Formats: sequence, C-alpha cells, structure tokens
Amino acid sequence: MKRIDWLPWVLLCPTVLLLGIFVVYPALYSIYLSVQNVDPFTHGTVFVGWENYLELAQSEEYWKSLRVSLLFTVYTVVPSIVVSLAVALALNAKPYINGFFRTLFLMPVAVSSAMAAMLWIFLYNPTAGFLNYVLSVFGIEGPNWLADPTWSLVAVAIATVWKELGFNVIFFLAGLASVPPELNEAARIDGANAWQRFWRVTLPMLSPTVFFVGVVSVIHSFESFGQIHILTKGGPAGATNVLVYSLYRDAFENFRSGFASAQAVILFAIILAATFVQFRIGQKRVHYA
Repeated sequence: MKRIDWLPWVLLCPTVLLLGIFVVYPALYSIYLSVQNVDPFTHGTVFVGWENYLELAQSEEYWKSLRVSLLFTVYTVVPSIVVSLAVALALNAKPYINGFFRTLFLMPVAVSSAMAAMLWIFLYNPTAGFLNYVLSVFGIEGPNWLADPTWSLVAVAIATVWKELGFNVIFFLAGLASVPPELNEAARIDGANAWQRFWRVTLPMLSPTVFFVGVVSVIHSFESFGQIHILTKGGPAGATNVLVYSLYRDAFENFRSGFASAQAVILFAIILAATFVQFRIGQKRVHYA
C-alpha cells in the first residue's frame, strides 16, 4: 500500500484556514445577509427573499453608480495599460537607466492610498494647485477638479492610474525581458521599421502580460475605494459614487446591511463575469510561447 505524504497537506492547512476565515465565510455570509432585512440596533434578521435585489433593480441611484463604475473602469484600465507599456518600452530601450527609474515608478505602489490621495488634493487645489498653475502658464483656466461633476471622475482616474503605474511597469518590463532579441533582429534585417517590429513581434509576445495586467486592472478599478473616499466621498452629485462606495455608504452610513450585501453579491457577479469574458477573449487573442 502506497504511503500518503501528509506534509504538503499540513503545509497547506494554514493558507486554507485563512482563506476560509477571511474569504469564504464572509462571502457566504454576505449572500445570506443579501436575502435578509437586518435591524441596525439589535442585528436581528428577517428573511425577505429577493426584496433587496428588486429594490436595487428599481433604484435609479444604483444604476447611476453602475454607469459611473463602468466609466471609471474605462478611464483607468485603458490609460493604465497604454502608459505603463510605453514607460516599460522606454526603460527597456535604455538599460542603464532601468534600475533607477524602475524604483522611481514603483514608489507610488508603496505609498498608502490615503497618503497618495492627500498628495493629489494639493495638486488639484483650484487656486494653489500645481496642475492649474501649469494650465495658467498657457493661458488656460483650470477647473475645480474635485468639485466639478464634469472633471471629478477624470481627476480620480488620473490619481488611480498614477498609483497603479509602477505595478504594471514592472510586469511589462518582465514581459519584455522574455522577448527573444533574435526575433526583433531578424525582423529588422527583413526591413521592418520600429513600429512594425513592435506591432508584429513585441506585442504578440507580450500578449500574456497585457492580458494579466488587463484582468488585474479591471478588478482593481471595481474595488477602488480609498482614493474616492478621501478625494470626493462619492461626490459631487454622485459623479464618483462607484458601486463599492455606494455599498459602503449603505452599509456604514445608512445601516442597511442586507441591502449593502445584495450590492456586494452583484458586484462580485460583475467582476466574475468581466473576468470570464476577458479569459474567453484571451483564449483567442493571447499567444503563449
């Protein structure tokens, strides 16, 4: 009889236990609360079935939050991938500056969301902020970035892209390091210019990295909370009230735990669906060496 090696299972136990306590149990409890009406004082529950979900479906404020979240995802994911890839390509072309600038771009990742948001509050100040000062040099009157519904979501998106930039640059640099230089050299000898080499050689080889960064960026965009809470608190006029912030307000300001849990379940389903769609697209578009 073959002897069972228990060591791997024993080593896995702490991780499985932590996942169960901090991930699986809260998720299952949220599903349970989503079909309950929770008393904010006694914490007693009354089963209400699909009532919380039906209320969400009829809530104009919730649909507005969904639209804001989708816009925020577009404003953050696409620029984040494009800018970080451009930075990685520039750093990869100059290896002697790679180490210094890699550290420089990674610094925002190490800064807490609260500290980063405070920095952007100063930059966005309508009278003394650096951004409006730069615009004034060119004769342009800068907006009140965080108080103007037209610009507030863009302002938060810029801060978010800056915060995530170093994380993405590191992955793109790792992806570029795995591209065989012989392929680019062969393409150059065949007469391909820099753009053709990038489009036909480098980008296809980078597709697994682009796919990974895209999936992670979408998830991060739907989970963004700290910078929104400090910069705008969901305002002005709900212009930055994304789904996760709407959930927070219903849970901890309006004390509607059941209603907030229903939002959490739907948010999880949206992220799961978005990830599934990305993986299906990735099966056709991503090329693994």
